[in-house]
Parts: sequence; C-alpha cells; structure tokens
Amino acid sequence: MRHCHLSRSLTTVLLLGALHGAGCSGDSTSPGGGEARRCEPSGGGPHWLLEGEILRFPVTCATGLALPDDAIEVGPLPEGASYDPAGREVMFTPGLDQAAVYEIEIRVAPTSEVGRVKIGVADDWAAPLNVPVVDPARYPEEYGLPVLFLSPRPEAKEYAPATVIYRGRTYAAEAELRGESSLGYPKNSFTLKFPKSDKLNEPHEAGGFTGRRKVVLISTFDDNSYVRQRLAYDLWNRLDPEHIQIKTFSAVVYLDGEYAGLYTVGDHVDGYLMEDHGYPQDGNLYKAVSHDANFSLISRQNDGEPKETLHDGFEKKEGEPPEGEPGAFADLEELVDFVATSDAETFRAEIGARIDQRDYEDWWIFVSFIMANDSAGKNSYHYHDPAPGNVFRFAPWDFNASFGQSWQTMRELAWTRVDHADTNLLFQRFLEEPAIGDPLRARYGQVLRGALDEAAVLALVDGYVERIDASARRDEARWGEAYRSYEGWSSRTDFTTYEEEIAYLKGWISARWEHQDALY
Repeated sequence: MRHCHLSRSLTTVLLLGALHGAGCSGDSTSPGGGEARRCEPSGGGPHWLLEGEILRFPVTCATGLALPDDAIEVGPLPEGASYDPAGREVMFTPGLDQAAVYEIEIRVAPTSEVGRVKIGVADDWAAPLNVPVVDPARYPEEYGLPVLFLSPRPEAKEYAPATVIYRGRTYAAEAELRGESSLGYPKNSFTLKFPKSDKLNEPHEAGGFTGRRKVVLISTFDDNSYVRQRLAYDLWNRLDPEHIQIKTFSAVVYLDGEYAGLYTVGDHVDGYLMEDHGYPQDGNLYKAVSHDANFSLISRQNDGEPKETLHDGFEKKEGEPPEGEPGAFADLEELVDFVATSDAETFRAEIGARIDQRDYEDWWIFVSFIMANDSAGKNSYHYHDPAPGNVFRFAPWDFNASFGQSWQTMRELAWTRVDHADTNLLFQRFLEEPAIGDPLRARYGQVLRGALDEAAVLALVDGYVERIDASARRDEARWGEAYRSYEGWSSRTDFTTYEEEIAYLKGWISARWEHQDALY
C-alpha cells in the first residue's frame, strides 16, 4: 500500500457534504448579532486530504436562507483552489508543495456574516517529486493530530541543541536519543527538554499537557496497534487519581523536515514531574533497569546468586548524593532489606510506613491485568523524599510488552495465569500475607468492574482509533515493511496489519478480562 488516505489515486475526487451545526463550519460571526445571523454560512469540515487529491465541498446557508449567487464570497483561496458562485462549490487540488492548514473565509454581505472552513493538506511524503513541508509553522496538524517538527535529528543519548516546532510555535530546546533496545529501531525514541522560561504547552490533548520541561517521543515501531503505551498509562491513571499521573497523547513527528510517522508523546518521569505532583524536585528518584530490581537479596540476572549490592538493578536518576557516591542508595537499600528480611508480623505492621501501599498494590493489579511482563520489577520508577515521615511513591514505565505481546512483539496468551510473585518479592509478600493479600484480591474484583471494566477499556481503544486512524495508516505505509523485516522479530509467521492488530488487541482485552474475572 503506497498511501494510507481514503483514495489511492491522486485523481480520485473526495466529495464532502456540508456538515451543519455547531463546530462544523469553524467560526461564524456577525457584527450585528440577533436577526442578522440568518444564513450561518458553512463549508462543512474540517476537510483533510493529501497533496494531489481533489477536494470539492458545497458552501451553504445552514439555515436554508435563499440568497442570490453573488451574495456569498469565499477567499482568499490558496493556489489551485477556486469557487463557483453559481454552483456554490469550492474545488481545490493542492500541489506537492502545498502541505499546510488553511482557514478559508466565507463572507455573506447581505447579513454581514463571516464563516470559516478549515482545510488540512497532508504532505505526500511518498510522491517521487514531493516537496517537504515548506513552512512548518503553517502545518500544526495532520489529519486532526498535532504535528511536531524536530531538527536536527538527535544522534546520541546526550542532550544537544535542537529546534522544536509544535503546533506552529518554535521552541529553542534540547533533544537526545532514548531507550535501549529501541536504539536499534529505524524509528527511534527521543527525549525533549524545554527551557524553564518557555515550556511546552498543549492545552487540548491528554486533558491538558501544559508547562512541560521534559517530554518523551515514544516510537510506535514495535506496536502496530499504535495504542498500547497510551492505553497502559491511561489505565494506570484511572486506577486512582492520586497516583503519579503520566499523561500521553498521539502526535505526528517530522525529523529534519522528513516524515517520521506516528508517535506517542508522554511525560518524562523526573524531578519536574514529581514537583508537578507536589513533591520536592530534588527528591531521590530511582529507575529499575533490570530484573534484579526485585526487592530481593537474590539476583534474577545471575542465576539465583546473592546480589553484590541491595540496589542491584536500579539506577539513581535524581537526588543527593548522586549515584557513585557513598550513601546514594541508602533509603532504597533500607526498603529492599526490609522487604527481603522482615518477619511476617513486622512486614504487615510497618510496610505502610515505608511505601504508599496503594501505589504498590495497584502496580500488581495493573501489570497482572495487562500482562506487562517486562514491567513487574524492571521498567519502574520509585521516588522518595528523604525528609522524615515520607514514603516511597511508584510510577510505571514502558509498555511495548503488554496486552498480548512480548517486548519482541511475540503473541502472549490472554488466559495465562501470572501473579509476578516470582518476579517481585514485594508482590509475593503482599499475596502471602492474609491481612494484605485477601483484601487486595477482593479489590481486584472490584477494579474489574470499575477502572478496568471491559466495556470501558474497549471504549478507550475505540476512542484512540477514531483519532489516529488516518495517521496510523500513513505510518504503516512508511514503516510496515521495515517492521515485518526487523531482525528482532522477523521470524514471526503471524504478522498483522494495523486493522488486524486493533482487532487482536480488543479480542485479547476481552479474553483477559474474562480470565481475570474468573480468578478474582
């Protein structure tokens, strides 16, 4: 499939009917107000098309008011567009250098009304004679999703100056590569850092994504449903509004002016995020980077041998003293030692004074439901303000391995029973202690009819698909062959298309919900 728009041919006509009602025609104003608003000029829309396609849409009075041919004027129009007053129709065939978002005025002289219609022309990156987006400031959206331009493309896991243009606004930022296994992907992930005086602001997506100093651009190369990361974080956020909330949304990214595809934009877990949640920015933040981050004295990475240190498997990302200096992991090591060595009575009585118990119990519910087998110890964050009386908080991370696929995209059966007790000693101790485990299992059943209700989870997926569908198909056209031939999983014989993967994901969620409901 060469393109992923509604029409495969550049000469196919998109006939778009007028859409009436609030929001369909953009803005409509009348200086006089009152009875002067008799036409309510409308061009429908917003209309999205690819460079080279043909767009036709009628211009009407939403009220049905009859007016002479010359009563309505449309323009100014971009090159390649025309308006037929007699037929009240606009036609537009954009060239390969006209990717932009256009706001076209519709003026009604007899009633002094002005309406507007939005036309979005997407860059035809695959056309042999295509011209890259001429003015990124005039290309804030693509098929309804926000667009981010990043230049130059980061080449190392070290911040370097970069220019970010997001929704038409230019930021002097810094950028670096991120990830480990994903560094080998042809479509990389990145971290962006914005100045304190000019933070990234996105008021419309993710319920408001404003005042961000650091954000991540998560590659969707290893997830051809394009929604696993978003779904995981949204479910975590829904489990309890008091959790450390990690917001995400979908956006289209261009690197050095070239189409890079559909990405997940998300919060970067760091001191800034903790400060946004009311905690000191300079608290201790630890990241679990291997399966030795299991709250045990025994190494999972080294065939059950004793660990060299109690903080094996963790890196220190924030806080004093920094990693490498004496005492850098003191509070974390005390927690690991307590989980690993305390007797049952002491554990039951004192664990709640060391951790936010609801956080860590929900972590178990969360990863066992979505089968995030790579995030039940590893791929997690643990924050602690070392001032007296404060407890550890948990934040999740990295969910390419979830909802029926492994981190190498292999299929995972929905009816597999997993409790991660062998992965994480903290989970094992929760489940073995009746005073903790019994209420926790009971609450699991309640959550399955609340935040993790089957219909609610499927509705989230449907909502994502409605927004990303056109962009996901464009991304699939760009990266689909590279995805199927990638050496990390090219041996698979069960590859799916984007549409098929969404169907697989939804079927897996339903089967998983039924399985967990039978258990809890």
